[in-house]
Amino acid sequence: MCPKDSVIDDAFAAALYGDGDEGLDTGASLLAAAPGADAELRRRGEEYLRRAWRGGWQPADVVRLVRRDLEEPHVRLAAALILAETRGYAHLPPRWADQLADLDPGSEPARPRDRFSYATTHLQLYRLLLRLPPIEPVGPPPGETVPGPVEGEPRALTRIRALLAKAEATGYPEEAEALTAKAQELMARHSLDEALLAARTHAKDVPGACRVGVDAPYETAKAILLDSVAAANRCRAVWNEAFGFSTVVGFESDLEAVELLHTSLLVQGTAAMTKAEAGQRAAGRKRTKTFRQTFLLAYAHRIGARLARAGEHAVREAAEGSGGSAASLLPVLAARDVAVTDRVERMFPETTTTRVRGATDGEGWAHGTAAADRAHVAPRDRGPALP
Repeated sequence: MCPKDSVIDDAFAAALYGDGDEGLDTGASLLAAAPGADAELRRRGEEYLRRAWRGGWQPADVVRLVRRDLEEPHVRLAAALILAETRGYAHLPPRWADQLADLDPGSEPARPRDRFSYATTHLQLYRLLLRLPPIEPVGPPPGETVPGPVEGEPRALTRIRALLAKAEATGYPEEAEALTAKAQELMARHSLDEALLAARTHAKDVPGACRVGVDAPYETAKAILLDSVAAANRCRAVWNEAFGFSTVVGFESDLEAVELLHTSLLVQGTAAMTKAEAGQRAAGRKRTKTFRQTFLLAYAHRIGARLARAGEHAVREAAEGSGGSAASLLPVLAARDVAVTDRVERMFPETTTTRVRGATDGEGWAHGTAAADRAHVAPRDRGPALP
């Protein structure tokens, strides 16, 4: 080992494993003075990302946590490192392409005017990466992915996307309600078609999983909203409050429906909350935080039952359309429910429920409930499961 390598190793040891900010400053000072440190900084960053992938993390998870715990330069650095590291794989796991597409290809952070700040930004990010614990994997890490057949998106999902986009864009609550209701009806019918096809062909279809970000503020209400959408689409959601995401378990077609509908309902709910809050402020109210929190809790509370009714209606229509009865579908759906529950219990052998607090604003509850009714949403009596 040459002296230069020894200095760089000492710098990383001091910064990543030393005592707090003092160790970080020592490491950054050594790296700032070491020739060739930039290449080693990049190499180690990609190595730490590979450790994260093997520990169950995915690009969106990492960026979300960096954005929450660090600052914008660290987010840009993380995005640049992820894009560089993932270029080396011939095939990527499902959903990774979409996550990478959300990263800005031009997000490479501008080099600070001094090398000390440059090294410090890298080392602060790397400390976070090294402290990531293993989490439940929702798919294989890159490098272990076997490419499957390339298929286009099912026509039903294309129609659902279009309906939800119109619901988010319209300024008329009644139109948004009708569009969202139609989207949920299509989701439910698409799920039933997939389930029946798998049963008839004896396809070896098994539940999968995906992670959905649950960001502050008002993350409890957002997690309940996701929990309600998941339940209505024959999935289960388990909230990891510490890391700001929920893991949704279900069959692939249902997972896609949950991601689409949850995103749309969150957009619609936030827009409705902002409008209602403006009216409250115009009337002289000042407690906007309490109003928002209660509004979103009421909005989430109203989701499940209404979506569940839409699902039940779809089951009846599917049975009538096939000339049978709803009872003929029950064994197929029950088998899929058992499979999802089994996957959840294997992934999360220990979960708990969280008590929902903060619904203390009567006006917020009334407005949130009304907005949920317009957006075609409904209630749950308990909080989401926690790992």
